[in-house]
Amino acid sequence: MSQPLLKVSGLKVAYGGIEAVKHVSFEVREGELVSLIGANGAGKTTTLKAITGLQPMSAGDIEFMGTTIKGRGAWDLVRQGLVMVPEGRGTFARMTIHENLLMGAYIRDDKGIDPDIDRVFAIFPRLKERRDQLAGTMSGGEQQMLAMGRALMARPKLLLLDEPSMGLSPILVDKIFEVVGDIHRQGVTVLLVEQNASRALQLASHGHVMDSGEVTMSGDAKRLLSDPKVRAAYLGE
Repeated sequence: MSQPLLKVSGLKVAYGGIEAVKHVSFEVREGELVSLIGANGAGKTTTLKAITGLQPMSAGDIEFMGTTIKGRGAWDLVRQGLVMVPEGRGTFARMTIHENLLMGAYIRDDKGIDPDIDRVFAIFPRLKERRDQLAGTMSGGEQQMLAMGRALMARPKLLLLDEPSMGLSPILVDKIFEVVGDIHRQGVTVLLVEQNASRALQLASHGHVMDSGEVTMSGDAKRLLSDPKVRAAYLGE
């Protein structure tokens, strides 16, 4: 079996004296779409922040492409191909859509930037229509599309998505999940964090369930989707 692209081992993260993440371990292999599901406050976002260097870890290790990245800064990890779309989108409000996409390619110095912008516009036609619009004047769904498009401009080896469907209308939720599936089918490895357990597990090959800072269940995503405990806890059945 191939070496994991991402390997999280015994991860612990504490805020003051409170342990938000407790001995979490999981892997993401190249070409997979892995979902990390759980209720609000389960520790999912904190786990992603620790992986990307935005939150210090109190114990454990994280390896990316076979090398430890413990203590590395987010800016450095982007250069290595580890890119996150954060919860809340984080677009540059006073910059245009086109300028936001260029910011996604700030680490690059090649001739593929313009073709990649065209690729993003093909994925999100609405962004192309409004390329000169300020990001801060867009709807939440449009900003989510922009945040995802900006991340793709960095040509990620592993794309981390933190609650991409949060706060969106049902129509836009459908669009976002459709795009996540398309991005994965185009060869991008994805780690998807979601409260929408059903949609996340339908897309994924593997899934992990987090509760109170711990991974309580792991396995084949379709098996988890049919598990009575998961359905009772996260699908309201």
